[in-house]
Amino acid sequence: QVHAVESGGGLVQAGGSLRLSCSASASTFRFFSLGWFRQVPGKDREFVAGLTWTGMTSYADFVKGRFAISRDNSKNTAYLQMNSLKPEDTAVYYCAGRRNSRDDFDYWGQGTQVTVYT
Repeated sequence: QVHAVESGGGLVQAGGSLRLSCSASASTFRFFSLGWFRQVPGKDREFVAGLTWTGMTSYADFVKGRFAISRDNSKNTAYLQMNSLKPEDTAVYYCAGRRNSRDDFDYWGQGTQVTVYT
């Protein structure tokens, strides 16, 4: 299985920005479609953003216009740029990947905490 380390989370004031990184172990990283998910204690993980290996992006409605997913295949790294952060964005953020669109995403790391305060 793929292992990864998410980083870049932290404490930020509402309206601020953070950039999350996900450094992955997959030797064929460039062929994985990527996803970012988030989870609040007591709730299910929810989809935030996706990026196929061909470059197609998708976003949850609640982050459209604020977040952007990207990747650097030379570094085996996925990114999530988060702007105009809101308190309701507070969650643990996880990176994930899949090789086939028929499959569910596999969660690759332990997550990184994002806390947005007013």
